[in-house]
Amino acid sequence: MIGIYKEYWKDIPVLVVVQDEKKDKPLPVLTYFHGYTSAKEHNLPLAFLLAERGYRVILPDSMLHGEREKFISNDERQLQFFDIVEQNLIDMQVIKDVLDSKKMLLDRRLGVAGTSMGGITTAAALTKYDWIKVAAVLMGSPKISEYAKELVDHMRQMNTYIQISDEEIEKIYKSLEKIDLSKHMDKLNGRPLFFWHGEKDSVVPFDHSYNFYSQAVSYYKNPESIRFLREVGRDHKVSRFAVLETVDWLEMQL
Repeated sequence: MIGIYKEYWKDIPVLVVVQDEKKDKPLPVLTYFHGYTSAKEHNLPLAFLLAERGYRVILPDSMLHGEREKFISNDERQLQFFDIVEQNLIDMQVIKDVLDSKKMLLDRRLGVAGTSMGGITTAAALTKYDWIKVAAVLMGSPKISEYAKELVDHMRQMNTYIQISDEEIEKIYKSLEKIDLSKHMDKLNGRPLFFWHGEKDSVVPFDHSYNFYSQAVSYYKNPESIRFLREVGRDHKVSRFAVLETVDWLEMQL
């Protein structure tokens, strides 16, 4: 039987999804980050499927989302998009520390994955944490600097009032370069990496992940360690096909 346990890990609300009989045993672990305006509960289908196969899955709420949501406008939240990503990276270290302290992690087999903003978080995390063994990016961008510039340009075209100065925006761009995987390809270190992206994505550009993948292949001695799955005609919504393929790949690599 699969159990879903609601816990708080140093003020981070998480769902721990795992087979009941294995709840207290060390297991391979996947941490999965949700997308923008989503919440931890929305990724329970993928977590359930992976837990069925003997994994422990951690689903955290991101800052300003789910149980951590505050009474702010959508425009205010959007202006903090990259602050949320950076907080996700801090939360990821907290989650790793808790897993270690509780002796929940088997043989350091820890993977990270995410959807959209969670996928952007996953790619950025590979620049910071060498303890990540496997990563899966679903309709996210590994080019966070480029994505930030396109997002600001879009907001300006839509005449959205941006409450920060041009100088502050430039500082954000510079800080994002440190966690931009496309600028730190050497950080891949041959770690298994999976991409899924719909070709018609109107939110996170398909070309960001596909062009990155095309470059990244040359950094892998084992071509089976990196995979790109494109879905024709798919917009910014993860399909059941994508979920099943992601779970199969994670089981094989993690």
